[in-house]
Amino acid sequence: MENRIKADFEKTFKDSLSDHELAVREQSLKSFIDDGFPSRRLENWKFSDLNQIIINNIGELNFYKNFPKNKNIDNLALIEKFDHNKIIFLNGEVENIDFRHEDKDQITISDDYKKEIKFENNSLLKLNKAFNNNNYLITIKSNYNLNKPLVIYHLISDEVKSTSINLQLNFLLEKNSSLRIVDIFNNNSQKNLINIFYNFDLKRDAILKNYKIDNNKNNNIQYSFNNIEQDANSVSETFILSSGSKFLKNEINCNLKEKFSSAFVNGVFSLSNENQHEIKSKINHLNENTKSYQLIKGVINDQSKAVYQGKIYVDSIAQKTDGYQLSKAILLNDKTEFNAKPELEIYADDVKCSHGSASGSLNENSIFYLRSRGLSYQEAKNLLIKGFLLDVVEKITDDEIKNFIKYTMGFTEWI
Repeated sequence: MENRIKADFEKTFKDSLSDHELAVREQSLKSFIDDGFPSRRLENWKFSDLNQIIINNIGELNFYKNFPKNKNIDNLALIEKFDHNKIIFLNGEVENIDFRHEDKDQITISDDYKKEIKFENNSLLKLNKAFNNNNYLITIKSNYNLNKPLVIYHLISDEVKSTSINLQLNFLLEKNSSLRIVDIFNNNSQKNLINIFYNFDLKRDAILKNYKIDNNKNNNIQYSFNNIEQDANSVSETFILSSGSKFLKNEINCNLKEKFSSAFVNGVFSLSNENQHEIKSKINHLNENTKSYQLIKGVINDQSKAVYQGKIYVDSIAQKTDGYQLSKAILLNDKTEFNAKPELEIYADDVKCSHGSASGSLNENSIFYLRSRGLSYQEAKNLLIKGFLLDVVEKITDDEIKNFIKYTMGFTEWI
């Protein structure tokens, strides 16, 4: 792989970067080559060997995106259920940024974001830094609340196969601003590695709501990393619908840096076939009176596998921390698998923190009761599954997005 990736790097960036920019990318590339793709040797990847998954499902990866730029966006992939602003990524490149529903003076967009963000033990972010062509910073000005959600579309052309696609977006929410983001992975491409890095900086009293939807069945391998930095009284809400891709790992690192900041992470696995999905979260309580809440539920069918790794870290100065974490899964047969690794690392003595995990099959007594009321076995089973997952969906605080996600999951008609 080393010779291939070096050759693709040279073709991608030859004569297109300054000496400094090229040196920074070359250092990231060297570091990635030294580390390689993650394997079970790493604690964060103890349940998955990404290197082997790539070999088994993709084979040899291309790192040079040598394909025509298709200007004809498939409108069938775009949401028509509600008005929204949009960013369209096509084959990993920004195709369109459209804030048509907003006051343009309250939003700035820069394509030359220079701040360096380091995660030394994450080889996929090193790969992303070496190859991504997008370094946008989107700033929401102080005291501005977007009128409509921002939908980010991740589209890949049918002809793109066995390709590593890397992209990055950075968001700055200034004091007392708010942003709603819906991430849509709505494509039918096959056998690509999609590597996404989002960085969010929330200033005092800012509110971020991020909804990540992976629902279309495909054979892609996807990794998504969200880094969230939060100042005083800021709130972040993340919801993950994890269902479609062959392999998907959503990772969230959230730093509650100042007092009264809070983070909410809720997620749903709905898996079938041989799909393997993971959610990994680390909430770092770094100051007094911070709060976090995490609820993950999954329904696992066929020969699929789900993993949840959640950690609550409480610094010694973070007194009055309130941290909650719970994961539950329903296994629909004996060939499925759910692995949970809840962690608490606490260095303060005046805190309220808890974690728990449980998995099992559907309750046969509940099925019997529903059948005694006239439902068929399958209807009873579907009703129990729906109720189990809706417990998480109902945590969404935005009614419009909540209805859209219920519709996407097939739980309701569009209202």
